Amino acid sequence: MDYTELFHLIHPGFFREESIRSMPEDWIFTELVMDLRETSPDAPPPFSRKGITFSEYHGGLAALHAAVAQVDEEWVQYFQEGDRYYCAYDGEAIVSFCCLSDMGCFHGLHIGGPGCVGTIPTYRKQGIGLEMVRLATETLKRDHFTLSWIHYTHLPDWYQKLGYHPVLRWNSTGIVPQQNSGTGRDRDTSCARFTQKG
Repeated sequence: MDYTELFHLIHPGFFREESIRSMPEDWIFTELVMDLRETSPDAPPPFSRKGITFSEYHGGLAALHAAVAQVDEEWVQYFQEGDRYYCAYDGEAIVSFCCLSDMGCFHGLHIGGPGCVGTIPTYRKQGIGLEMVRLATETLKRDHFTLSWIHYTHLPDWYQKLGYHPVLRWNSTGIVPQQNSGTGRDRDTSCARFTQKG
């Protein structure tokens, strides 16, 4: 499969965006894919916090925006009425969240993915976000998506724990050839709809 071609079909004009072009060239990001026709996400290690539940989000935007703002206030703009979200809860409180993005159909492939993944600071490093992304990916598989695509992340190792496979790396100038790609700079980014924090 030509993932470079697919990337450009899903995100036309991506490397012409000023927010991408203005980033330092040594910031390298990764695109990862899971073929949902052939596999399901791997189970991560059990998370340590008791009483956490998971489900697709059906509440109002105010509670979701409040949780998102605890991770990054700039991300709030990407959580809009009518989109799909998946969350982890402690009681009624949202403690981790992601978009369930539908990126469209290309070459007969229905592509979606968890995006804008975040966990509020006091619940990080406990495995909650990883389990949430696993269940969100299972939801996409249940809904007959062909590929689950992780876009614009600096944490490929985190997603690989679930069985996602890196397919492309890029920086502000475009796709980075595999033989020349370094590990890049480990940093949080603004949410271009598909980054992750926590």
